[in-house]
Amino acid sequence: MKRVAARTGLSQADADKRDSDVINQAKTALDDARKAAAKLSLWLTASLLIGAFCASLAATEGGYVRDNWNPSLTGR
Repeated sequence: MKRVAARTGLSQADADKRDSDVINQAKTALDDARKAAAKLSLWLTASLLIGAFCASLAATEGGYVRDNWNPSLTGR
């Protein structure tokens, strides 16, 4: 705090307030970043699970079509 007061020419009380304001802003920014990262990880997990579910449905349908394909229906 003394260094801030000496470099900026502020009083010790103003330097302490400025220092605590900067620390509070940094804590708030870190908390916001943590919350955003948590939300992102949840959405990514959900999207991966939905994608895996869709892929399994497509594979099941594709296997059914492969096993039950009848060339006489397509004119081949």
